[in-house]
Amino acid sequence: MLQSRTLLGSLALTLGLAAAPLHADTLRIAIMGEPASLDPHKISGTWENDVVGDLFEGLITEAADGERIPGVAESWEISEDGTVYTFHLRESARWSDGTSLTADDFVFALRRILNPATAADYAYLLYPIRHAEAVYSGEMAPESLGVEALDDQTLRITLERATPYFLDQLSHYTAYPVPRHVVEEHGDRWSRAGTLVSNGPFTLQRWQSQTRIEAVRNPHYHDAESVALDEVIYFPIEERNTALNRFRAGEIDVARDFPTQQYSWLRENLPEATHTAPYLGIYYYALNARDGHPTADPRVREALSLAVRREVITEQILGTGEAPAYHFVPPGANHHQSLASPLNGLDEEARLARAGELMREAGYGPDNPLSLKLRYNTSEDHRTVAIAIAAMWRPLGVEVELFNSEVAVHYADLRRGDFDVGRAGWIGDYNDPQNFLSLLESGVANNYGAYSQADFDALMAQAAETQDLTARAALMGEAEALALGDSAVLPIYYYVSRNLVNPALAGWENNLEDIHRSRWVSFEE
Repeated sequence: MLQSRTLLGSLALTLGLAAAPLHADTLRIAIMGEPASLDPHKISGTWENDVVGDLFEGLITEAADGERIPGVAESWEISEDGTVYTFHLRESARWSDGTSLTADDFVFALRRILNPATAADYAYLLYPIRHAEAVYSGEMAPESLGVEALDDQTLRITLERATPYFLDQLSHYTAYPVPRHVVEEHGDRWSRAGTLVSNGPFTLQRWQSQTRIEAVRNPHYHDAESVALDEVIYFPIEERNTALNRFRAGEIDVARDFPTQQYSWLRENLPEATHTAPYLGIYYYALNARDGHPTADPRVREALSLAVRREVITEQILGTGEAPAYHFVPPGANHHQSLASPLNGLDEEARLARAGELMREAGYGPDNPLSLKLRYNTSEDHRTVAIAIAAMWRPLGVEVELFNSEVAVHYADLRRGDFDVGRAGWIGDYNDPQNFLSLLESGVANNYGAYSQADFDALMAQAAETQDLTARAALMGEAEALALGDSAVLPIYYYVSRNLVNPALAGWENNLEDIHRSRWVSFEE
């Protein structure tokens, strides 16, 4: 390993990165926020997934290129009608305390996340499982959920209906197992350092809030011998410039984002370290449709959306390959047919004229300005975009008050409805348009604006019952068009993934979902 560390230092100096005094089998990652929890049932962010996805593993997991591969389940069968999945767990599956991991742990976990007492924001992702929605609403007991341990190594999951994306969905952290024996002993404190027990390639060693999270290789992991790293340290750094400076200083090996303003400099000076790639995600503004907010008026929502010049944001403000968004479902989503968007049918002059007309109809204008509270989570890019959009709205007589907060507080404020306009982003949990459009269904926790439209809900319910993929795609395209016609949200741009990666790392592969598990990463000799 001394040879590897020496080579790392020489590469770092070549790139203008200072070598760090750490052994090369320690990977240091700057994640983009402090996790709210390390309990898979208490999280909802990509920055949390970076950590929790190293600590835990589901029935299905991700390869280095993002493809789904067997995880705890080494094989499975699916019934002819696509509603019954039988999984065979690895006999070598263990928790990090050496206890055997059994099918009962999955049953316990799935019942727990859907139990309304857990208050899991992401539980709705598991609604394809039989009785899941009824369990989550409190209409049925958790024991009625369509999951069953046939024996220690055999798990049966029964669905409400055939769901083409269900296997992909099982790689998501909502479907991770949790250790029943630890949760029952420690309650909500089970996921803290000193008590957390996990089943992934790494296990938690220390968590110093707002500073660092340390994980070490799990010797009980079923594929531990192929894990090259001894340790992973995660640094929660919301300021992208700070992460960039620490990367250049050699203090971190991976930054999970970088400031767009530095892109040209990075391409010229650190081309081998600068990674951008297509990404299954959308950057948007949630518009609060709750009573008492001016954005409850669809005329106001439409005017705000029409006035946003998306190409200015993507080309002049960001400039790292993002595409302007006129739909909610990103390009590259499987089995989707987006219809013509009402957002891009007019030229700029006509759009601004229509926006002004709508604002006057709603009773606003330069003589009667509309005051809006716009929230965004701490980031130079988020602030820059917010300032630009506020300037685009000013000719409509809109006065914007900006509020920023760290990421966990920000999304808590959005869920409480404490905003008029709120910055949000969504990265596909699995590659299917349902994962995006479900954010606009009535009652969904991540439907920040509380948009509720009976016809939209009916189309989504009909799509869920439709097995023909072409017909299903048409229904979801119609649902998307309906929501866009209501200006349910304000799409701004489609993401590209942005990472800074030490060129001495092997096993880091760009992929559409930007998922990178540390088990695949090593330092080149």
